[in-house]
Amino acid sequence: MSTALHAIPRAPGRLPLVGHVIPLLRRPLDFVQSVRSAGDLVRVDFGTLPVYFVNSADLTHELLVTKARHMEKGRFFTRARILIGDSLPTAPSHIHRPHRRLMQPAFHRERIAEYARVMADRARAMADAWTPGQTVALDEELARFSVSTLAETVFSTDISRPAVEGVLRDVPVLLKTAMFRTVTPRLLDRLPIPANRKFDKAAVRLRKVIDDVIAAYREHDDPEVNDLLSTLLAARDSDTGEALSDREVRDELVAILFAGTETTASTLAWAFHELAAHPEVEDRLLDEFRSVVGDRPVTSQDVPKLEYTDRVVREVSRLHAVPLLMRRVATPVQLGGTDLPVGTEIAFSLYALHRDPRLYESPERFDPDRWLPERSQDRPRESYIPFGSGNRKCIGDGFAWMEIVIALATVLSRWRLEPVPGHSVREVASAVAHPDRLPMRAVPRTAAG
Repeated sequence: MSTALHAIPRAPGRLPLVGHVIPLLRRPLDFVQSVRSAGDLVRVDFGTLPVYFVNSADLTHELLVTKARHMEKGRFFTRARILIGDSLPTAPSHIHRPHRRLMQPAFHRERIAEYARVMADRARAMADAWTPGQTVALDEELARFSVSTLAETVFSTDISRPAVEGVLRDVPVLLKTAMFRTVTPRLLDRLPIPANRKFDKAAVRLRKVIDDVIAAYREHDDPEVNDLLSTLLAARDSDTGEALSDREVRDELVAILFAGTETTASTLAWAFHELAAHPEVEDRLLDEFRSVVGDRPVTSQDVPKLEYTDRVVREVSRLHAVPLLMRRVATPVQLGGTDLPVGTEIAFSLYALHRDPRLYESPERFDPDRWLPERSQDRPRESYIPFGSGNRKCIGDGFAWMEIVIALATVLSRWRLEPVPGHSVREVASAVAHPDRLPMRAVPRTAAG
């Protein structure tokens, strides 16, 4: 027997007119976990807009996989359309399917392996720039590393230098306003407040510079260039022979740059933070790096052999996942026995899911060995989805995972990174849960062991 929307419990703490926006903005990570106590499906009000939070692994799987055909991307992605158009994160199903099929070869395992050299080179350049005893603003360093690595794999020629500079300048600005624009009314987008002015200027600049680079690539048409941009420009649908338009290529590239930088940088930052707090884990990682890699640069062939490293990255990405994602009902559907009409906004939090005590023993504890086969085999598959699930799963998951592993192995083989006394790292939310600041002291590995 089904139930109706009015029967769904509402999260406590609602205020007139603003709903739950204030606690959601003030303490978003605590808030997305707190709504679990009210049930597996709970109403939260973004101002006067009701949003229904899914709070269990089963319902999340139903939302993303078994009932996915009834859903479209929700409010967060609708608000992002001004920046990334109908790219994979925002596109309706009839656009998403052919675009994903066109783009999939660019993210095939063999192509990602070709990018590994760039990842290793950029990680080595970052580590080479540090000096013994230096206090490194590691969160900023890793953000630059992530953006520059992705930019170099997307744009590899001299004519694309302006795009690389534009990415380094504008993507961080766009990421900072993601959460605010999701939970506030659309009418606030038009107000000339500093956050909106910065967002609008950065969005216009980034789209313009990529448009210019695409035009330059078309004009030069160099068959020797093999970066991600040239791959997308050359892609043809195997069934129809159709290609992406220049605007569609631009939107897909902006989406990749927007989605593919902060997650990687944040995961790496948390990894170094957790390793500094758990030296026994760091020692095991170093033993594995020495055994598998030795003194040479890390390659794509090494990554599958770094099994303990894989468990460490899994645990970091479990603890520090995406705080908020959304879907919207496109055709009437039942979810968890509740009838949802067209237009219903649904939210889910990978951060809250991955810290659910019903799924993970001592969920706040950093424990890479919880991913040993004998300890994880009975855990449901849908309990861990750092890149999403179903047909909307992140297309760049393999790219990001390889980049994280290569950067860890490259940096840790050279440096031990120590916390700076007197600074307590605080977890804050934007597009992902990231450290507020992460200053760390670089100690040469030869001296520190």
